[in-house]
Amino acid sequence: MQVIKYPDTSTWAGIVQRPVMDTSTLEAKVSAILAEVRATGDEAIRKFAAEFDKVNLTDLQVPASAFAAAAATLDPALKTAIQQAASNITKFHSAQKEQSQVIETMPGVQCWRKSVAIQKVGLYIPGGSAPLFSTILMLGIPAKLAGCKEIVLCTPSLHPAILYTAQLVGINKVFTIGGVQAIGAMAYGTESVPQVYKIFGPGNQYVTCAKQLVNKSGVAIDMPAGPSEVAVLADDTCVPDFVAVDLLSQAEHGPDSQVLLVTTSEQVITNVTNALDAQLAKLPRKDIATGALDNSKMVLVKDIDTAMELLNTYAPEHLILACMDAADVAGKVTDAGSVFIGNYTPESAGDYASGTNHTLPTNGYARAYSGVSLDSFVKKITFQQISPSGLQAIGATIEAMAAAEGLDAHKNAVSIRLSTI
Repeated sequence: MQVIKYPDTSTWAGIVQRPVMDTSTLEAKVSAILAEVRATGDEAIRKFAAEFDKVNLTDLQVPASAFAAAAATLDPALKTAIQQAASNITKFHSAQKEQSQVIETMPGVQCWRKSVAIQKVGLYIPGGSAPLFSTILMLGIPAKLAGCKEIVLCTPSLHPAILYTAQLVGINKVFTIGGVQAIGAMAYGTESVPQVYKIFGPGNQYVTCAKQLVNKSGVAIDMPAGPSEVAVLADDTCVPDFVAVDLLSQAEHGPDSQVLLVTTSEQVITNVTNALDAQLAKLPRKDIATGALDNSKMVLVKDIDTAMELLNTYAPEHLILACMDAADVAGKVTDAGSVFIGNYTPESAGDYASGTNHTLPTNGYARAYSGVSLDSFVKKITFQQISPSGLQAIGATIEAMAAAEGLDAHKNAVSIRLSTI
């Protein structure tokens, strides 16, 4: 990791910059795949599965028998862990439900807002080297709580934990489709895969690009996304081994991930570096983590206020506060996806089981985007009802404003009604 000491604020833009990938040809490739899926449906899906994944797909949908087999073969201890995580995630997200409240803005004028589930949603779970069954909990549970009528899950992985978790949260429409073609199938619909209105889930740069392209054509997505990242604020009260393992827990996601350590202590840099070296040597995904660390930085600053200013500028997906008075420092956070307070709150708790959602904005999008929540699966529809006396009370206001904008029909919509009262 690159070490930067007491950087001037004029250099911060370079410090917080994420690794940049060449995407000049990416969009053209992804667009071509999406277009073919849209045109030929299942035929294109089977073609690209054979071409990219070296898999010959017959039935695209996972049969009911596969779920039972997965449950029977999965380690009981893992099933218990998944159940506990599901319980915590359900409890946290259930508390996000809002009750409609009728507001009388003036006598006879009532307004309210109601949460209505997005009827059809699609969840994407990538394959790769790690079966991300935890993401099914993070997406499937709030989708169910919100009341989404149809939930479609696409994944190239048939790992027993994937199927068991899908069944646990009540998802039975699971398709063995991966990559760009999965996003296209859910966005446009095929002979086998239902079309959805909003797509959720992580993926590589191809999947991310596909989500952004279908978004342009009218299909909503959870958020713009990039490689995973974590930032850690540490002072002399931190435990260097804890900080090192938190950095590595993100670095092992992929070589395009990034980690950032901001500290007020030069000794922390030395201690964490030593701990990183010792832990990295024993890590099975050492090569992947090493690639990420090459993109990463340790920054020494003069005080906590400067550290927080830099970290808010970075707007990390995950922010760990391993410092004195961490709970108070947390009050200074304005831009982050999710915050982990104190030495005994690892980022992996939020990834799996504490209850918060791990689908979070990356690449600086935490400045404007929130992580996935129950709200992500609903629309907020406003309602209003005006009585005759209410229209008499508010009518002159509407007429005056409509006339000033030169919109006579708007004015007349009130005037004609008032003439009948």
